Amino acid sequence: MAYFDQATETLPRDQLAALQLEKLQAMMTELWGKNRFYSNKWKAAGIEPRDIRSLDDLARLPLTTKAELMEDQAANGPFGTNLTYPVEQYTRLHQTSGTTGVPLKVLDTADSWDWWAKCWAHVLAGSGVDASDRVFLAFAFGPFIGFWAALEGARKLGAVMIPGGGRDSLQRLELMRETGATVLCCTPTYALRLAEVAREHGFDMSSLAMKSTVHAGEPGANIPSTKQRIESSWSAKCFDHAGASEIGAHSFECEKQPGGTHLIESEFIAEVIDPKTGEAVNPGERGELVITNLGRWGFPLIRYRTGDLVEVNLDPCSCGRTFMRFQGGILGRADDMVTVRGVNVFPAGVENIIRKFTEVDEFRITVSKVKHMDEMDIEVELCEGADPAVVHSIAERLDSVLAFRPRVHSVGRNILPRFDMKAKRFHVNRAA
Repeated sequence: MAYFDQATETLPRDQLAALQLEKLQAMMTELWGKNRFYSNKWKAAGIEPRDIRSLDDLARLPLTTKAELMEDQAANGPFGTNLTYPVEQYTRLHQTSGTTGVPLKVLDTADSWDWWAKCWAHVLAGSGVDASDRVFLAFAFGPFIGFWAALEGARKLGAVMIPGGGRDSLQRLELMRETGATVLCCTPTYALRLAEVAREHGFDMSSLAMKSTVHAGEPGANIPSTKQRIESSWSAKCFDHAGASEIGAHSFECEKQPGGTHLIESEFIAEVIDPKTGEAVNPGERGELVITNLGRWGFPLIRYRTGDLVEVNLDPCSCGRTFMRFQGGILGRADDMVTVRGVNVFPAGVENIIRKFTEVDEFRITVSKVKHMDEMDIEVELCEGADPAVVHSIAERLDSVLAFRPRVHSVGRNILPRFDMKAKRFHVNRAA
């Protein structure tokens, strides 16, 4: 039996909205006068908590950006002013991955950390995890929040948690087999890396009891060809999840795939805006996700611009949940599109094409300027025994989709970097 309230997942939408408003009003009242970051923002906008009488009033509040949070921490180090309570009341410190700059430090109180656990319980339950499962966490713990909260979510569900830190990839595979692990938590990249190591060492993947893999930390599990490859490699169902250190674990994929990821609407409010104008877009239209977390009072984020692109689907899901869905999950980022020779290129779209070629174990993409002309170079590392001519097929396929021909090169085995956590495969270097 679950140790969290899963009944909210099937609330009628009017009751769900009422619950969101109740939590929003309670949180704003708690923050007023205690949290300097938001109290100052709202005062500057001429708004007090009592002015928010409906969810429609949420749009009256100013947006929050990551740049603001970073500037605040730089000026009021080390933790900034987005703290509702004295530092002594906080029990956890994590930070963002820092792949795009200086990491943002994030503190949680005991109550906020329990909220994280509740969110991850929704994520794991969505993939069918229950008390009978053994959840393997294939990573080493560090300050990046990674799967720290997955551990707590497994506890909420009563599942056995198996730590995989302090081991290399082959040792992790052996431990999964020894312990009868049924669920794997890791990045999509690392799931494929583990399968590669198994192949290199003759490890029999069919000897594992794995029924599902749950992914976070980077895009991939929502990319069709990547999802298909993970499922084929592991003979298990692959589940996507989205969240961030500063926001929380906000959405998950249910067992009725494909249908997108469900937003945990009992714990978050989502808005979708045009990233250029800031105006709200209609359900079904693509826009930037703006999110408000409702249970993390120690480090709240209200109307936070995530930079993630989504399309909202409000149609009923066959799983029975009433939570809205992001069709196709997180579709990309408003800031990671790169224009090459007049063509808008999204990294996830390129990955979806490359992953269709099972001969490719790893790849790296670099966009550069050569004699005043944009060039896209793609290095691919092929599996043992693969026909090198496949690079021409990859180039032709990309040419047909992108309307320009990237330069695809085959590199030697183990030349390209491997990643346990968030991968960095797309590089832009247009320096003269």
